[in-house]
Amino acid sequence: MLSTLKLIAADPNTDDISLLVALIQTLRPRKPELATEAAENLRILVQLLHGEPAQASALRHYVLRLFSTRRQISLYTDTGILPNAGFFTELFQRLSFRMLPPALDENYLRDCLDRLLPAETDYLWINAVPSDDWFSLFDLLNQAAPYTDADNNAASDAIDRHKTVGELLEAIQTLSYRISAMGLEPALLRLYPSIDEFESPFLMQNVELHLYLNSYRHHLAAADSAVPLADLPPLEDARHLAVMLDQCDTIVLKIRKNALRMGSSVALTYLLVRLEQSIARLRKLLNLVDVGEVSISAPNTEKQAGPVAHDEAEALANAKRMAKRSEALALGRELIEGHNRKYAVRELFADNINLLARNVTENASRTGEHYIAEDRGEYGAMFRSAAGAGFIIGFMSMLKILASYLRAAPLVEAFLFSMNYSVGFMLIHVLHFTVATKQPAMTASRIASGLQSRDGRNIDIDSLVELIAKVIRTQFIAVAGNLLLAFPVAYLIALGYHSLFGHHLVTPDKAAHLLHDIDPFASLALFHAAIAGVCLFLAGLISGYYDNKALYTHMAQRVARARWLGKLMGKPRLARFGEYLEHNLGGLMGNFYFGILLGTIGTIGFMLGLPIDIRHITFSATNFATALVGLDNHMGWHTAVVSVIGVLAIGTVNLWVSFSLALFVALRARQVRFRHGWILAKAVFSRFLKGPKDFFIPPKRVPIQEDSEKTPST
Repeated sequence: MLSTLKLIAADPNTDDISLLVALIQTLRPRKPELATEAAENLRILVQLLHGEPAQASALRHYVLRLFSTRRQISLYTDTGILPNAGFFTELFQRLSFRMLPPALDENYLRDCLDRLLPAETDYLWINAVPSDDWFSLFDLLNQAAPYTDADNNAASDAIDRHKTVGELLEAIQTLSYRISAMGLEPALLRLYPSIDEFESPFLMQNVELHLYLNSYRHHLAAADSAVPLADLPPLEDARHLAVMLDQCDTIVLKIRKNALRMGSSVALTYLLVRLEQSIARLRKLLNLVDVGEVSISAPNTEKQAGPVAHDEAEALANAKRMAKRSEALALGRELIEGHNRKYAVRELFADNINLLARNVTENASRTGEHYIAEDRGEYGAMFRSAAGAGFIIGFMSMLKILASYLRAAPLVEAFLFSMNYSVGFMLIHVLHFTVATKQPAMTASRIASGLQSRDGRNIDIDSLVELIAKVIRTQFIAVAGNLLLAFPVAYLIALGYHSLFGHHLVTPDKAAHLLHDIDPFASLALFHAAIAGVCLFLAGLISGYYDNKALYTHMAQRVARARWLGKLMGKPRLARFGEYLEHNLGGLMGNFYFGILLGTIGTIGFMLGLPIDIRHITFSATNFATALVGLDNHMGWHTAVVSVIGVLAIGTVNLWVSFSLALFVALRARQVRFRHGWILAKAVFSRFLKGPKDFFIPPKRVPIQEDSEKTPST
C-alpha cells in the first residue's frame, strides 16, 4: 500500500489507471464476505495519508485527473439502468457477454470499472465497509492541500472537479430526455390515456430541468469569476422540478395498477422498470449537484452579512456537505453494484417479471368457475359442477384405453392421448364443469392476496383463517363430486363394453397393470402424481397468461373486426363469440395445454428411458373401476384397500404440489414476505378444533360481515 502511494506521489499527473488498480487491490479482502478485513485495510490507508499530507494531496489530484480525462456520462446514465434494447435482446446479450465479454474503451469511466473492480463480488465488500470509514477517507482527501509539483507550481484541482460537475449536469440532461421519450411510448398512453389530455409531466420535467440547469451553470460560471455574493445570478427553484418528478412517479404507479386490470406484456414491464430506474437515478444526481449550491457562495458570506449570518451559513454549508458525501457514497455503491451485476440474468428476470407474473396470478382466477363456495347453495352447485366433470372424465378414460390398443407409433400415441385429454378438458370448461385438481392453482392467488399487507403486520388472521376454511371445504366437495361420479361411470362403461362386445375393456393383465400404477407402495405413483401437480400448476400459469393476453390485446374487438369470421357467423354472433373468447381464452388454453402435458409426458419418458409419467386422482379412480370390472370383481381386500389409499394419496400429492407452487409464485409476484406462518397454522388448527364441520360443510347462509369476502368467479 505504501509503495503504491509513493508511485502515485511521484507522478500524480499521469492518467494511467494501473496505479489506482493496484491501490484498490490492497484494499480488497481475501474473500468478499470478510468486511472487517476490508475496513481494516481502509483504516490503514487513512492513517498512512494522515501521516503523509503530500501523498494525500497527490492522491486527490491523481483521482480527480483520472475522472476529468475520461467520459463519465455513460457511467451515470447507463450503469444499473436497463438499456433500450428490450427484454429478450438484453437477456441474450447478457448470456453472450458472460461467455465472451465485450471490448473495453478506457476513455470511458464506465469501462474503467472493469479494471478497477473486475470481480462480480466486489460490491459486497464495498457495501459492507462501514460508511464512517469511507467518510473518513473522503474528508481527508477533501481537506488535503492543493497539489504542487517539485517546482512549486500549483495544479488546478478545481478545473478537474468542475469537469466532473459538468459531466454530471450532462448526465442529468440525458436522463431527462430519455424520461420524456419513454413517457410518450404508445404502450403507456394505452394504459393511461390522460397523459395526452393534459400537459405530460414527462415532458414538463424536461422544461423545468432546462431552466434549472441554465441557472445552475450561470451560477457556477459567476462563482468561478469571483463575483460578489450579492451579484450572483439567482438559482432556479428546484422544487418545481421535484414536483414534476413526483407526478411522473404517480403516473407510473397508476399505469402499474391499470396493467393488473387491463393486462400487461414483457415489453411494457421492461419499459416501466427502465422508466422507474431513470427517474430514480435522475433524482440522485440532482440531489448530488443540488447540495453543492451553498458551498459555492458560503466563503463570501461573512463579508456580506456579518458574523452571525456567517455562522448560520457555515452550519448550513456543513450540513449540505455531509448530505453531499452521503449521496455520493450511496450513488457510488449503487454504480459499483450495477457494474458488477451488469451481466447477471437473475436480476434481469427479477426486475422485469414481477408485474407480468402478478398479472398472470391475478388472472389465474378468470376461468369462468366458482372455486370458493360461500354457502350451501354454492356448495351444492360446486358438487354438481364437479360431478359433471367426473361424468365426462369417465368417458375420457375409456377413450384413452381404446387409443392405447391401436399400438401406434409413440409420437402418434402421444398425439392421440393429448387430444383426448385436451378436447375433454376444454369440453368440461365450456359446459362450466369443474375439475377439482384445477382449484389450487386458482385459489392460491386469492390466499396470497389475503397474506398481503403494506407493513407486513396488519394482517387480519381471523379473516384469513375463514378464507382457508372455505377453500378447504370447497376443495373437498369438488374432489368428492369428481370421484363419486367418475368411478361409477367408468364402472358402468366397462360393464356396458363387456355386454356389447363380449369381452372386457381390459384384460386381467392390463387390469393388474392399472392397479400397479396406482399402488403408492410398489410403484412410483406418488412421484408421478407430483409431476401431474407440476402440470396443474403450469396449466394455471398458462390460463393466467392467456387471460392477461386477451385483456391486453382487446381480444373481443379484434375478433369483431375479423371480416372473414363475420361472413361466416354474422356480426351479432361474432360479437358474442369475441366477448366469450376474451373472458374464457385463458381457461380454454390452460385446459388445452394441460391435456398436451398429460398426454405427452409418459411418451417422453418412454423415449428418453426416464421413469416419468403422470398420475391424476380422477383418472386413477376410473382406472381402478375399469380394472375391477376387468377382474370380474374378484379382487382381494388388500388390493382394494391399497388401491383406495393410492387414489387418495395421488389426489393429495396432486393438490399439494400444485397449490404450493402456485402460492409460491403468487407471493413472489406480489413481493410478499409472510412471517406469520406459525401463527396462521395455530389459528387454523384452533379453528378446526372449534368447528371441524365448517371445514367440510358450509353454513346455511353467509353472515353479513363476510359478504365482502366473496371471491369472483374464475
